[in-house]
Amino acid sequence: MATTRAGNFGSGYARSQSRVARIARLDALAALLDTAFIVPGTNIRFGFDALIGLLPGIGDGITTMMSLYIVYEAHQLGAPRHLIIRMLGNVALDGVAGAVPLVGDAFDVFWRSNRRNMALLREHLARHDDGMRTVN
Repeated sequence: MATTRAGNFGSGYARSQSRVARIARLDALAALLDTAFIVPGTNIRFGFDALIGLLPGIGDGITTMMSLYIVYEAHQLGAPRHLIIRMLGNVALDGVAGAVPLVGDAFDVFWRSNRRNMALLREHLARHDDGMRTVN
């Protein structure tokens, strides 16, 4: 008889591992969008959000959809309505400000809505889920 990881440690173990993996993937996506690259000789970090946003018209739409995926996953992970609304506000501000040519791209570099949203999600999970307190 085959045993599963959940069978050895209980269903909570499998669920928490899945949750930890989802959060790690979201965190990696947020880092890719907001802080994947560094301007040589400076501490200024930027990501694909700022780069893709340089494409007129479509760039900010693409990155806004990617940012909304993080919010969707936060909802799937059980984030409360008030947190989702705050995360949507961060994405909306990033999308609207990012749509302004050049100035919006500079805003994308410094606002980092995806990193902000991940910090909000992690803070919520740390407060409300004992199993997530060890996840950084």
